Amino acid sequence: MRQLFFAIMALSIFHSSSAKAMGLLQIYREALISDSIYASARASQLAGEEKAVQGRSSLMPNVVLSGQITRTSQESIGDFSSTGAALATSASNKTYGLQLSYTLQVTQPLFRWANWQQYEQGKLAVVASDAQFAQAKLDLIVRVAQAYFDVLDAQNVSTTLQAEKLSIAQQRIAAKRNFDIGTATITDSHEAQARYDLVVAQEYAAIADLNLKRAVLQQMSSKDIGELPMLKKGVTLAPLESAEEAYWLSLVDTKNYEVIAAQVRLEIAKRAISVSRAGHYPTVDLLATMQRTRASGDLPGSFPSADSNRTNSIGIQVSIPLFSGFMVSSQVNEAIALKEKARFDLESARRGAAQNARTTLFGFNSGMEKVKALEVAVVSGAASLASNVRGYEVGVRINIDVLNAQHQLHQTRRELEKARYDAIMNGLRLKAIAASLRETDLIDVASLLAYGDE
Repeated sequence: MRQLFFAIMALSIFHSSSAKAMGLLQIYREALISDSIYASARASQLAGEEKAVQGRSSLMPNVVLSGQITRTSQESIGDFSSTGAALATSASNKTYGLQLSYTLQVTQPLFRWANWQQYEQGKLAVVASDAQFAQAKLDLIVRVAQAYFDVLDAQNVSTTLQAEKLSIAQQRIAAKRNFDIGTATITDSHEAQARYDLVVAQEYAAIADLNLKRAVLQQMSSKDIGELPMLKKGVTLAPLESAEEAYWLSLVDTKNYEVIAAQVRLEIAKRAISVSRAGHYPTVDLLATMQRTRASGDLPGSFPSADSNRTNSIGIQVSIPLFSGFMVSSQVNEAIALKEKARFDLESARRGAAQNARTTLFGFNSGMEKVKALEVAVVSGAASLASNVRGYEVGVRINIDVLNAQHQLHQTRRELEKARYDAIMNGLRLKAIAASLRETDLIDVASLLAYGDE
């Protein structure tokens, strides 16, 4: 059963690896087309751009053309002649009429304060939607990179477990051989077998986790990702352009897209107060009307032949609101409260972005130091393992010492690779928070990657 599981998992990974390989940059560019979250943000931006058009439309003329056609029939029944004399029998008289009319009305706002403020709100809404879309693009870079390094980390865990399993298997053989010749106890063999079984169980979980992480990354690109380039051996990570907290906080305060969007929403809320107060202001419109009427028939007021009537008018209409049941005052109070909410939201966005920048910068700096320390730990761990193996061979070390040294070395190697991944991601996140992350940064990261045979 165990062999069958590993055979199936190996076949799955081999099938993925046999697909056309894609690097970090290629996956990102595919995600620009296929990622649903990014596509949703792009659609939202396109919708936001229409706010400016809608706001501008309220300042432009409103033209309405209407028409009407009416057919009328009238029947009169009476017992008297036109002179008033009685008739022996009653008589009826039928008349018909047809009327066609159309009206063209043009209304041009001359003074509508609410319309002007809504026009300004529309322009601000475009700025907010652009900022949100720009943030979505940065988020996509970070999400793709995180998913990519999650796969590399899971792959590294699986690889190191396989290497550890091989080392334990070799130590198990040595323990059994020493037991057979009488230089070791059965305890050594049991310890090696127990450690081997534990690593096998961990390998099951590692392979399953690797397949899951690959599925997440593949979902972003909607294509088979194949074998992924790994971090080059002994790679040196580049430092940030500045390690000073003040430098990054100044960028965050002026360039962070979430802060910019919150600032714009505050301005929109301020304009909303003016829109509500406009309910107290008069409105002035220019009205122009052209009406045409054509009537025919024998109804009173019409002529046997067709007749037409034309009416043109132009004027200025002034409307002065007097009382609306305190509706306008209530709307003003509501808008003021919403403006205060937007102001607090802006402050929250600023504080949150600044705190995220501090945390991420600290994570990057401490991560770089951790990488240096783990690089030294790997060297010392390898020396410790070699010493324990030699000690076991001459009888001054027991089997468990070798097993512990093996485990410690493999664990340190895993932690070193994970620390490098985390440092790279913290660098990308910090630039995203400061709105300075670009595709070129992803290209720089991709230059640190290579296939195993390169």
